[in-house]
Formats: sequence, C-alpha cells, structure tokens
Amino acid sequence: MLMNDFLPKTDIKEMSHPQIIKWLESNKIAPYRAGQVLKWIYFRQTDRFDEMSDISMQIRQLLSDHFVIARLPIKNVELSKDGSRKYLFELQDQNFIESVLILEKNHYTLCISSQVGCAQGCLFCNTACGGFIRNLTRGEIISQVRDLIHEVNKDATDKRRLSNVVFMGMGEPLANYKNLVSAIETLTDSQFGLQLSNRRITVSTAGIVPRLYDLGRDTDVNLAVSLNATDDKTRSRLMPINRMYPIAMLLDACRNYPLRPHRRITFEYILLKGINDSEEDARRLTRLLKPIRSKINLIPFNEFFDCSFQRPDESTIVRFQQILLDNHYTVMIRRSKGQDISAACGQLRSRMIK
Repeated sequence: MLMNDFLPKTDIKEMSHPQIIKWLESNKIAPYRAGQVLKWIYFRQTDRFDEMSDISMQIRQLLSDHFVIARLPIKNVELSKDGSRKYLFELQDQNFIESVLILEKNHYTLCISSQVGCAQGCLFCNTACGGFIRNLTRGEIISQVRDLIHEVNKDATDKRRLSNVVFMGMGEPLANYKNLVSAIETLTDSQFGLQLSNRRITVSTAGIVPRLYDLGRDTDVNLAVSLNATDDKTRSRLMPINRMYPIAMLLDACRNYPLRPHRRITFEYILLKGINDSEEDARRLTRLLKPIRSKINLIPFNEFFDCSFQRPDESTIVRFQQILLDNHYTVMIRRSKGQDISAACGQLRSRMIK
C-alpha cells in the first residue's frame, strides 16, 4: 500500500469552480467537466462520484481517488413546537457547530455558523462562553446549507423550500472573510451552485469596520449590523469590539457602505432589561441612524442559563418600538423562534462540550 493511501481525501466542496477546472486540466480533462460535477453535487445532491452518469467511468474513478463529497454528521436535533429545528453538527476534527432551520409561512430560513466559537466576547451571547476555536472552511459553511436543503426536500408533502440564509449563528462572519465570500459565491451561483438569491442572504456582523466596504464590493448580499447600544460606554461593556471600532466609526462606515438601489442596512438591537431599553435609548437611536438607509430589528433578549441579563417587559419593548415608528423608521420586533429548545446561539454546542 502506498503512503498516499493513508492521506485523507479532500472534500470537493472545499474547491471553487475555477479550482476544480484547474485540477481537471492538470489531469488532461476538459474544463467543462467541472460544471457537470458541480451540478451533480449541488443540484442533484449526490454523495458519490460513481453516480455521475454523464461522466466517463475513468474520470469518476479519478475523482473518487482524490476527493469525497462529505456530509456533516448530525449529532443532535431539537424540534420546537413552532416548527424550528436546531441541528448540532460534528466536524471532522470533533468540534461542533450549530445551524437553526426556521419555519416561515411560505419558506424556510436557515441560520448558519461561520466559526467554531467566537472571539468577539459579547456578554449577551452564549457562543462567547466557549471561546474561539477556529474558522470554518468554505466547505463546512456550504455543507450546512447543502445538507439542510437536502433534509427539507426529503418531505415531498412540504412545498416550502429553504430560500433564505442568514450568517447569524456561531462566530463573526467578517473575521472569516475569505471563506465567507468564497462560500457565498457557491451559495448564489445560479449555474453550478445552490442557486440562492443574493437578496435572500444576510451577513450579520458585530462591526469589523475595515471589512464592511470589502463585503459591499465583493458581494451583493444584505448587511445586518449588531448595534445593541446607543452610547460607547454601554456598547463597549456589551461588545468589546466597540473599543476598537466605536459607534461613530461604525456608523460612518455604514453611511459609506455601497448599498444597491432599494436596499437598506438592518440594524439589530438586542433589548436588555435596564441596560439599553430606555426611552432615551430609543430617541438616541433615532438620531444616530438618521443619515443611513436603514431598518431596525428589535430582538428581546433570549435568556439562557447562568446569564445575568434579562428580557425587558413587553410594555417596554412595545414603547421602544413606538418611539422608532413615530420617527418614521421601519421597525420589526423579532420574536425568537425555538424558545422551548436550546434556542440561544451556542447553547446546544455548549451542552455537548461540557
């Protein structure tokens, strides 16, 4: 047996379309074969090269000798009474990540992870409790979407499809920029990828200012900014990243963000009882966002074990929203799905690694 037989094979989803073309050409195979392979992987959801019937046996064998088409092992699934499903996936190195499949009226939205853990240290986020382990690869990001499209499509009686993806799970997407953008290219590739619309993909960030312009230049997806406070003292306490990129710097980057016509930046604001939920906070928020084409998602805090923060009273939440509405903002109160399961970001993983 040759030494190479002991080396693990590469998941072919780690390779972009141009990279597969280059590999094929290095093996004297016509470049158009790359498109055929990718259609089998992403359109037809095959897991085996020998099923690719429009490709010669010789090429299929060569691909099998060098690559695999991997699925993420599902270690746990929690089902909520509202139809949401939280998946715990095990990675090849025995780390764990989460994805949340959210049942909407006419479609599914998938919240996916971009890192194992997170280095941002936001006090209200359960993911931060486990610290940062590593970035996800492009293949691991894509697999979350590909695998759960496959899960959804198994039920022939359910006509809803997975059409929306949000990078709001574990990790800071802009801290894994190269793999994020590469994965988005495959998610939105209408010829050889997963055919999702750019308008239905949202990247949420804590505010890595230097990467904001890059995202607007390199992609056509939606931007969501996790703001969560209206003054630097409070935001720096909640989100340490604010000490490097304070509110004025962050909002200046948002004002200069290359927004497409008819698009707006979503500002996410987690409401924490007695911390950032006062009427003055609401009024200050209206002033801060005035020059920016924006909409606001108010997110009542989703409490989790061993966290000192609390969810505000319903009357406080509604009053906060009304002040924003009175100032002509588009405002949604985003009710957390899956509150009867491990709904807080990182909660299911944290139970596994304890």
